[in-house]
Amino acid sequence: MSVLAWTYLFIGFTFALYVSIAWLSRVRDTKGFYVAGQGVPALANGMATAADWMSAASFISMAGLISTMGYAGGVYLMGWTGGYVLLALLIAPYLRKFGHYTVPDFIGDRFESNIARLVAVVCAIFVSFTYVAGQMRGVGVVFSRFLEVDINVGVIVGMAIVFIYATLGGMKGITWTQVAQYWVLITAFLIPAIAISIRLTGHFLPQIGLGSTLITNDAGMQEIYLLEKLNHILVDIGFDPYTATFVGKWDKVNVTLVALALMVGTAGLPHVIVRFYTVKTVKAARWSAFWALFFISLLYLTAPATAAFSRYFMIESLNGKTAQELPVWFKNWEKTGLILWLDNGDGKVNYSAGQDNEIFRSGNIPTRELTNITQAHNQWLTSNGSSGTEGRTILRQAGLSGPDRDIIVLATPEMAELANWIIALVAAGGLAAALSTASGLLLVVSSSVAHDVYYRIINPAATEKQRLRVGRIVIGIAVVIAGLFGIYPPGFVSQVVAFAFGLAAASFFPAIVLGIFSKRLGTIPAVCGMIVGIGFTAFYIIATVFFQMDLWTFGVAKHGVDPQGIGTVGMLLNLIVTVSLKQFFPEPSMKTQNLIDSIRAPETTSS
Repeated sequence: MSVLAWTYLFIGFTFALYVSIAWLSRVRDTKGFYVAGQGVPALANGMATAADWMSAASFISMAGLISTMGYAGGVYLMGWTGGYVLLALLIAPYLRKFGHYTVPDFIGDRFESNIARLVAVVCAIFVSFTYVAGQMRGVGVVFSRFLEVDINVGVIVGMAIVFIYATLGGMKGITWTQVAQYWVLITAFLIPAIAISIRLTGHFLPQIGLGSTLITNDAGMQEIYLLEKLNHILVDIGFDPYTATFVGKWDKVNVTLVALALMVGTAGLPHVIVRFYTVKTVKAARWSAFWALFFISLLYLTAPATAAFSRYFMIESLNGKTAQELPVWFKNWEKTGLILWLDNGDGKVNYSAGQDNEIFRSGNIPTRELTNITQAHNQWLTSNGSSGTEGRTILRQAGLSGPDRDIIVLATPEMAELANWIIALVAAGGLAAALSTASGLLLVVSSSVAHDVYYRIINPAATEKQRLRVGRIVIGIAVVIAGLFGIYPPGFVSQVVAFAFGLAAASFFPAIVLGIFSKRLGTIPAVCGMIVGIGFTAFYIIATVFFQMDLWTFGVAKHGVDPQGIGTVGMLLNLIVTVSLKQFFPEPSMKTQNLIDSIRAPETTSS
């Protein structure tokens, strides 16, 4: 069967599975809707957490980043996995023992203030919508290539599926759907990696294949390691070696700041934290963190191998090729506008340094990073006064080449000429990753508004039926907003997701950790810290990404602090403000201090 037929088969089957699970898991009370009745086994919750966590950024974009960044791309692996250690040690068991539904619920009760609750709600919604933009972008990318529909249509279909299973089953439906989505996405990620590793190196495990020698067809040819070969290829065409450390803007300062922002942001993400409210006991919360990290590691330890395989195949299949020699995978993806070839007149693709792997550069294209190749394409046409067929002709005269990072994992099975069913399976995996995280994020938005604002502030006397109705209405509104973010994305998937982590690090992490471990901390210092942290971080991201403000060096970063790492600075500002003000304002009531003591006490018979 064709790739298109296999894709319809896989996606149709998985979508039917997700909707069926949601129908079987539908709920009629708020406890089931928000925390799945607090009856999810630790093993299943670990799978659901892994699926919730391994978003489109992990599945689609992370290996693409490592592929184009080389050594520095490991910052995403360190940050996104290291954060789970903080989460398991500093947050998950204590919040589970606290026993409420949401992070704003904890903030509001711990700091005895609806103002604090509202600030937390705003932070949760801001972080969630920033994060969900990347997921909807991923859905659109998959649909545009594999189902050959417009990206906007793909986003709308994804919105409809998420709306159905999020509103029917709430957290209960989402949890069991995410268990299924985990197995879809991990199978789809591992199978092509294993197949390519065997083809290139003869080794079954991609991690071993990454450090092994290439299989050669020439009997007298000297053996060469994959990474050594990749280094030689990249140096020959003008790039830094693939394994070179701290090159360009990715110096030690930026790598450290981004790693910390991702790590601390992990421990502050509301849609991840809320997963630990769904288990039965504090012990189960700890085990959930362990299982989540185990299930996540299956993909994360494979991503560097997939990244290297992708870069190798891409350069080998493109560089120096004429229009007639371009591989089928390139022609398929060129239709999406996410990879283009602009001929300088010699009739050959020149994959070389000077043209960023994500961006086109020429005399009329700004050097600041663009969100994707389609935007670069359109700007190039506009600046040259061309459009339509004429524009297509001029595109063949600019001499530039480079892929959008979000296509690299999805295109790798085609680059390696794997079977059509594997190519289609990867598409289903990408959708599973994007939809699983999107549903968790949308539930955070729903619970923040329906539970923390409507029930806890506006109408404390609301019935279960009223609260459920409001929660489902809010999810509907949130799905529409998320879809708009997918249609008009603020950046490529991993970049947008990294912004969300920075915002979570700068807002929630200090308030949660200090709220647990500092009985002396009162309301005003915590609220001021959250406002300063998220305000500064949001300002820097918006100003540098959308308004071309120069990056600040803070006296230590040679090339300026990347907006993906500014959350670390925002977190430090939050901590400084909170701790500095703590001595000047009243301490919490004895009731709250006793509450803190109770959640920090070792677990005995209570849960």
